Amino acid sequence: MASGHTHLLHLHGYSPVHRLPAHCKLVALVTFVLLVVATPRTAFWAFAGYAVLLLAVAAVARVPLGFLARRVVVETPVIVFAVLLPFIAQGPRVDVAGLALSQSGLWSAWNVLAKATLGVVGSILLAATTDQRDLLAGLQRLRLPNQLVQIATFMVRYLDVITGQLGRMRIARAARGFDPRGIRSWPVLARSAGTLFIRSYERGERVHLAMLSRGYAGALPVLSEERTPRAAWAAVAVLPLCALLLAVGAWWTA
Repeated sequence: MASGHTHLLHLHGYSPVHRLPAHCKLVALVTFVLLVVATPRTAFWAFAGYAVLLLAVAAVARVPLGFLARRVVVETPVIVFAVLLPFIAQGPRVDVAGLALSQSGLWSAWNVLAKATLGVVGSILLAATTDQRDLLAGLQRLRLPNQLVQIATFMVRYLDVITGQLGRMRIARAARGFDPRGIRSWPVLARSAGTLFIRSYERGERVHLAMLSRGYAGALPVLSEERTPRAAWAAVAVLPLCALLLAVGAWWTA
């Protein structure tokens, strides 16, 4: 598998955001998320400002809103947790549409939902404008531990291989007339999962031996050594600086 393969979250393009170095975008995103998390939950106007900032980045990056909306579904478990909070939290109750909901639970649900959604949208924008290889090179440039970078690299490179193997097994089962309906299909699916694990493990062994035969000694080659221009740092600093102004204003008026 070539390193140039793209992932489902990536949106190919040539916008100014696409051209920015991956490690600069990573720093900007982490700083933005930290500022969002540190914002008081009662500062509704600040969260609206964060959303406007992300929409501005999406507009500059030419990422369609429909693209973002379809991928925000990854946040579904967080949404379910936030919906349950007003029902399971303790404390004073308020009447909302005939339901007695926890006041602290409502505030907690809003806090979790608003901050998680902004973080997820920011991450989707990063993934949409950054290729896999550039993202890994960015982690390497940020001096992330070498072992973690290698694990991420192997996961990205061989996720498609494992998915392809799973697809071939599904087609083979269908060719034999297997129809996964009801509890009776569970043993077949369990054996398929076990077979997939064994095949993946054996493939991993073969890949490791092939790497050793090519001189692998526990470290991957440096993916990028290009010097980052100051203009790139200045461009990515716009988002966290605007977020910093909003966060300071939120704490000032809290």
